[in-house]
Amino acid sequence: MDKKAVKILMNTFWGGGGWKSEYGPFSGDDFEYAKSKGVMFDPVTITHDEIVQRLYTIHQDSSLKERVITAFLHSLSTKKVYLRSALASWALTRNIPLHTYAERRALYANTSACGDCNFLCLQSDKQYINEDLNVLNFERLKWGGVRHGWLLYCLMDLELLLLDDTIPYEVTVEDQTILAKLLETAQTGDPKDSARSLEKKWKECLPSSKQERDVLLEIWAAAGILVPGDTPRKRKGGLSDFEFVAAWQGDDGYHAEKVLDYFGSYLPQADIRT
Repeated sequence: MDKKAVKILMNTFWGGGGWKSEYGPFSGDDFEYAKSKGVMFDPVTITHDEIVQRLYTIHQDSSLKERVITAFLHSLSTKKVYLRSALASWALTRNIPLHTYAERRALYANTSACGDCNFLCLQSDKQYINEDLNVLNFERLKWGGVRHGWLLYCLMDLELLLLDDTIPYEVTVEDQTILAKLLETAQTGDPKDSARSLEKKWKECLPSSKQERDVLLEIWAAAGILVPGDTPRKRKGGLSDFEFVAAWQGDDGYHAEKVLDYFGSYLPQADIRT
């Protein structure tokens, strides 16, 4: 990925004090350069139905799953956090049917009025007009994404992964070791442990910032690896920094079948607790 283009994108949204209060409109030589490298984009206008069609087509590629998995694993030691969220984007949309926005209305609209998207916990609108992909890609490059359940983000995320020409992604022994440590630490067994508790414990397993670990927790939850169980919740109530992983607690551990499905060839089965 072109370093100058990435720097231009980062400087557009982020400064010494964090988020910039104003950004855009996107124009000028720097923007055109970043755009030429596939890092920044013109505003996009697209419908829900077009996004669904493109996602459905993407998932017909039988090699996509392995590409997503190896990209995720490769990111662990390299800190290429932008390669991580494709795991969530792929998992959330892998079973998406061809459908239109108004085909099946959601009875109880939690994430979308579209029944199919709502069932898959995807946030979607009927149409997107002059939507800014730059902020979505900024979040992807800086932390590994933020809006993982957004239908438009899933499309952008997977399409950018497919455009990445740095393949195959090398999965090293270090990557496998980090993965094993993350899984072992997630199996705390303590119902009083929360996602925040696990984030703090992961500090010893993964070279990362707090924000990157938060995002990794969300990615694993969106991908079905960290799933709240049926036992009574022991975590504290109130506001949460999380969405997908908010209700997880330590005795939920990880979903062994999902781990085998995703990472089985990269971990000895003895390391996976069923």
